[in-house]
Amino acid sequence: MAEIRPFRAWRYNPQKIKEIDDVTSPLFDVVSEKQRAALYQNPYNSIHLSVPKPPDAANHAKKLLEDWKKDGVLIQDKLPAIYVYFLYFKLTGDSKEYCRKGFVCNIRAYQFSENVVLRHENTIPQSVNDRIELLEKTELNVSPTHGLYTDSNFELEKYMDAAIQSPLYEVEDYQGVRNVLAVIHDVSIIQKFIDALKDKKVILADGHHRYEGSLVYRQKCMKANPNHTGNEGYNFHLMYLTNTEAGDLRILPTHRLIKNLKDFDEHKIIAQLSHDFIVREIEDADTLNEIIVGKKWAFGLLFKDKAFKVRLKPEAIATMRWPFPEEVKNLDLTVMHYFIIEKILGIQGKDQRASENITFDRSFSDCLTKVMREEAQLAIITQDVSIEDVKHVCQSGSTMPQKSTYFYPKVICGFMFSSIKEEEFALPAYSPFQ
Repeated sequence: MAEIRPFRAWRYNPQKIKEIDDVTSPLFDVVSEKQRAALYQNPYNSIHLSVPKPPDAANHAKKLLEDWKKDGVLIQDKLPAIYVYFLYFKLTGDSKEYCRKGFVCNIRAYQFSENVVLRHENTIPQSVNDRIELLEKTELNVSPTHGLYTDSNFELEKYMDAAIQSPLYEVEDYQGVRNVLAVIHDVSIIQKFIDALKDKKVILADGHHRYEGSLVYRQKCMKANPNHTGNEGYNFHLMYLTNTEAGDLRILPTHRLIKNLKDFDEHKIIAQLSHDFIVREIEDADTLNEIIVGKKWAFGLLFKDKAFKVRLKPEAIATMRWPFPEEVKNLDLTVMHYFIIEKILGIQGKDQRASENITFDRSFSDCLTKVMREEAQLAIITQDVSIEDVKHVCQSGSTMPQKSTYFYPKVICGFMFSSIKEEEFALPAYSPFQ
C-alpha cells in the first residue's frame, strides 16, 4: 500500500527572510490574477516558483531557484523529517473553530492503475502540461497536494498534537485561516507514521494536476534511466495527508460559468430544460444558492435578468447515456454535466475537460456579478459534495467531472519545498530511512 518517506525540506532562510508571511502564496490553481500581481512585487515570494511569469515561465523559475539556493535565500534542512501542518478555521455562520490536522511527507508516485492513490475527478490537460514542464525544469515539488487516509483509531494525532506545541511558523493566510507548521525529527516517531500508512490507500483530495504531472515526469525519467531502481527522487511526490475520520473536512461547491456559446438563447434553454427538470423562476436571484441546499439534483441557473431553480425529475435519471456506475451517475455534478451542459448547451462530455466555454468559480456572489455584467452568459449554481460521495466514487474506479470538489481550507505555498534532484533528495548515509 502507501509508501511514505521523510524528507529534507528546502525552506526560507530566516536570516534572509524575516517574516514568513511575506513569502507565502495561495496554491497555483486558486490564486487570482489580482493576488498574483500583488505577490509578484516581492522578488522572493513563492509565487515566482509556483506560478512563474511568462514568457518562458518554467526556465525563469529554474534560474530563480538556482539563484535563491546560491544566495542562501533557501536552505535545506539537515535532517529528514515529517512536517506537521495544522489549519485552524471557521465557517460562515458558525462560531466554532475547526482544526484540520495533517502532516507533509514524500509519497511514492503510484500510477492510478496500482489502486493505492485513488483519484476522484478528471483533470484539465493544459493545467497538467504546465505542471509537468515546471517540475521538469526545477526538479522541485513547490507545494504539497492533499491526500486522505482513513484511521478510525487516530494513531498519529497524539504525535502531531505534541509536535505542534513547538511551531516553526504560524501565519494567517488570504482565507483568514491560521496555518501552523511544526517538525518531527524523532526516528521512532517517524517510523510510526510510515507504519501507519503502509497498509492504507490514499484518496487524492486536492492537486490532481500536480500529481498527474509527477506521474508523467516519472515515466519519462524511467525511460531515460537504464539503471532505474525505483528509489530515485523522481519516483516520489510531496503530499499533505489528513485523516478522513477527523470531522474537519469541508468540501465547498464549485459553480460553472458558461460563456461565448454561439446561438445562446435563454428562452430556448428554459424550454428544453422543462423536458427533464422541474423549473421554477426565482424572484430574488441572490437567494438561489440557499434555495437549492439539501435538495438532490437541484441547481440554480443565473441569467442576466432572470434566475431559476431546476430539479431533475426522478424518472429522467434512467435516460442518462453515459456509461458510469450508479455511484457516479447519481451525483449532482454528473447530472449537471450530462443533462444541462451536454444535452441542453451542446458541449459534449468528451469535450468538456478542455472546453473554453466552461470556467469555474467558487463564489456565488462572483457568479451573480459576472452574469449581470455579461462576462458570462449563464452561471450554473451547485451544492457541496460529501466526503462519502468522494469515497464511493473512488471505490467504483470512476471519476467525477473536473473541478468537482473544493476542499477547504487549502494549504498555502511557501512553508517548504521538496527537491527530487538526486543529490538533494538523497538522505544522509546515517539515516535509517534509506
